Amino acid sequence: MKIVISGYGRMGRMIEGVVLRRGLTLALATEDVCATDPALASECVCIDFTTPEAFRANYKWLAHHFKAVVVGTTGWNDILGEVAAEFYAAGTPMIYSSNYSIGVNATLAALEKLSDVLRGHGYVPHIEEIHHVHKLDAPSGTAITMASAVESHLGLRPDITSVRQGEVPGTHTVKFKSEVDKIKISHEAFSREGFAEGAVEAALMTEGLKGVHTFKEILLGKI
Repeated sequence: MKIVISGYGRMGRMIEGVVLRRGLTLALATEDVCATDPALASECVCIDFTTPEAFRANYKWLAHHFKAVVVGTTGWNDILGEVAAEFYAAGTPMIYSSNYSIGVNATLAALEKLSDVLRGHGYVPHIEEIHHVHKLDAPSGTAITMASAVESHLGLRPDITSVRQGEVPGTHTVKFKSEVDKIKISHEAFSREGFAEGAVEAALMTEGLKGVHTFKEILLGKI
């Protein structure tokens, strides 16, 4: 499989390491993906870790030129319908996620189940997310995804507290508090390596895939 990395920051460089370690072909790592030779793009899966602004500007080009696209960029869910329609129209498979960690996606599945059980029993949810000081968005895309999962299954939208400190790769804690007890589910990343590994795994999953799907849907066998 040939990979093009769109966005060559910290995550882009980490993904590059995973691609090479796993024996895949890194065709290009670029900050200007739309300058990719269309003939090359048609043979490649693009892994996009850019910015919300860049993805909004580039998604139509990605949809119509690449073999498949894996999106790790967050902050564009308000146009998800438009993006999905573009990829379906182009016939290009796309996988997207706010977090490609296997552990985080397992945590999301657990949150949905727990919220189903707690619904209607007086539990109030709250999310705290802690990340390194270099992270520009707050709250994190993962925290927003967790909040949406809890809201859809519990019926209450959690407030989110965002903390930026040191070089913390990412810690997300969801608390459910009632008058009699409190439940916590927490995921702590030790490094960004898990995110990079998951993104490359998603690229491999695009073989034979059709349509637009979340990473969690594929992991849980829901497609």
